[in-house]
Amino acid sequence: MKLLLLSNSASTGARYLEHAVPLIGKTLSPGQQVVFIPFAGVVQSWDAYTDKVRDALSDLKLDIVGVHTLADPLAAIATADAVMVGGGNTFNLLRECRLRGLLKAIPAAVRNGAFYVGWSAGANLACPTIRTTNDMPIVDPGGLDALNLFPVQINPHFTNALPAGHQGETREQRIRELLALAPELEVIGLPEGNWIERHDDQAWAYGPHPTLLFKAGEPALTLAADYPLI
Repeated sequence: MKLLLLSNSASTGARYLEHAVPLIGKTLSPGQQVVFIPFAGVVQSWDAYTDKVRDALSDLKLDIVGVHTLADPLAAIATADAVMVGGGNTFNLLRECRLRGLLKAIPAAVRNGAFYVGWSAGANLACPTIRTTNDMPIVDPGGLDALNLFPVQINPHFTNALPAGHQGETREQRIRELLALAPELEVIGLPEGNWIERHDDQAWAYGPHPTLLFKAGEPALTLAADYPLI
């Protein structure tokens, strides 16, 4: 099983998916078939979203097709070299994937060798549930269970910073609320610019910023580079 789970799609001063290009290029070769899942896109069309990703990854010369354009998406996913899932609204992403039967098709393909790449909402979708998304529930996804390709909950875009004068909770406080109700869970706070790679039964976090691990009743743990996530 090969997973690349990115906190975000772009960083300040960088092009869209710029930091992801070399990471994806380590696994995929020119001409390989990629099915892109654009359903987290709400304020842009799925065609435009697919074109944006295709353009951002053009140097890799991959054959990227939007799943929404396919006559038989389940068959295409089953034979794809990679499945990519973009960021946006996690609730809409999960709803559309559930309606189309992709919540079974994607894990089956990944366990059969397809490379899973997800950023932001796409990283959340790889978790057991989407309970650690930052997004508003703008639609009812029919349940919060997700792909369960990665056994630990991820909070992408993690930061504890609050704007001056803001009276809301920090991100850690929100995560602590979840852990108070579900103490069996663990949550990875994945800052922008960081990512997780899984290769079969091993996974590590990478990137320029500290990645945190939250457990119920314990202080946040700053993960060392060699800390095993699973």
